[in-house]
Amino acid sequence: MNDHRPGFGGPHERGPGSGGSPRQGPGPGDGHGHGSGGDHGHGHGSGGSRGGGDGGGYGHSHSHAHGPAAPVSQHLRKVIAAILIPFAAAVVVGLVVLWPGGAPSHERTGVGFDRQTQQATVTKVVEVSCKDVGASGVPPTGGTSTAEGSSAVQQENGTCKKATITVDTGKDKGRTFTEIVQPDQSRQLEEGQKVVVAYEPSAPKDLQYSVTDVNRKFPMALLAGIFALAVVVVGRMRGVMALVALAISFLVLTFFILPAILQGSNPLVVAVVGASAIMLIALYMCHGLSARTSVAVLGTLLSLLLIGLLGSGFIDWAALTGNTDDNTGLIHGLYPSIDMSGLLLAGVIIGSLGVLDDVTVTQTSAVWELHEANPTMGWRGLYRAGIRIGRDHIASVVNTLVLAYAGAALPLLLLFSIAQSGVGTVANSELVAEEIVRTLVGSIGLVASVPVTTALAALVVSADRPEKGTAPTGAQPVPAGAQPAPGRGGRGRRRKR
Repeated sequence: MNDHRPGFGGPHERGPGSGGSPRQGPGPGDGHGHGSGGDHGHGHGSGGSRGGGDGGGYGHSHSHAHGPAAPVSQHLRKVIAAILIPFAAAVVVGLVVLWPGGAPSHERTGVGFDRQTQQATVTKVVEVSCKDVGASGVPPTGGTSTAEGSSAVQQENGTCKKATITVDTGKDKGRTFTEIVQPDQSRQLEEGQKVVVAYEPSAPKDLQYSVTDVNRKFPMALLAGIFALAVVVVGRMRGVMALVALAISFLVLTFFILPAILQGSNPLVVAVVGASAIMLIALYMCHGLSARTSVAVLGTLLSLLLIGLLGSGFIDWAALTGNTDDNTGLIHGLYPSIDMSGLLLAGVIIGSLGVLDDVTVTQTSAVWELHEANPTMGWRGLYRAGIRIGRDHIASVVNTLVLAYAGAALPLLLLFSIAQSGVGTVANSELVAEEIVRTLVGSIGLVASVPVTTALAALVVSADRPEKGTAPTGAQPVPAGAQPAPGRGGRGRRRKR
């Protein structure tokens, strides 16, 4: 139930109410039609207790889908604020100091992604003989000793496709060109298909355009729309806030992290500042400004610090350069000043952040709910119970990380299998070693985040002491008809006779 109305039965309300006992779940309102917060809302107020009852002053109910977070004492709020406010201020200063004026310009190389592209449509496709259009590429000797030669000989009597493509955007809109598609090409063109074409102004006029990819914007946009709809339908307001936080994360990545690295700032420093900003925005926006969220932020911060230290040490020790494929080679060629190993470490930190958020929030919520269920449990009991939950989380998430890497690198692993390379040889190659270090460092930080966050949450919630005149969190309901004890600053509620 999402109820943001002031209602009788909140932690600091005066006046008559519907009862003096805490209620489980949303309860009916009093005679004036005001609803009281239940187990699906947060009651925020200094030293207040859940449900209706005894306390003076005015409060408001602020509802979240995951159940109530018990208000912590003023002292603990000050301690948490003393840690997080300087941290948030440092993040803001870092953003201001490192904020780039935009990605530096460069002369296009026409290689890989560094090309001018336009949108186009395949308007006509006809079948032609590969031999007639000179697409067979048979070696002069007719040899088939190489894979290329064998493929070319097989195509000599094959059927190719001659596609006519019309440019849809740019200064050459409406211009047409033809392209020959060989039968063994992985991408076959069809009439009416939308494609992306590369433009090279320095080439001869009839060779300036070539098909480089398929235009898949519509299916990608449709899939994104289905994802957003599913999140909103299931998560409701919390899902909306998660989507907003996701959009802000992409904005920070696009307008701060990437341009700052391209301008020559230290990739590690940029990644730490950017990841911290994303963490603060996403966690507080999705889970509310509360002590529970603050503990999750602290657990995430400590885990990221461990990941940074481990990543820096093992990347240097394993002599990983971060320059392992065509894309990183192109980046290094265009911007030689970029520290590629630092860029690799930055990727490790940013990539670990998303999973860390999940683990730290889950562990903090688990400890809070355990305390709600048994307020007399000390911090050691809370820690032991919370860590048992965390062990199940660790087992599933670590397996997820490893399988996610294996799935993404399946073609590469298949290539090593074809070459009949040993496990040691595969793991020693920089291309695979880089991903192993990335995965293992992130996993170590993930595993460490469970005991760290659980201990922080247990210490915070167990050290909390209700302020004088308030009912302790998790207090037993007062029997119907009984007189609730008066609280500080106001009289107890009395049932109307």
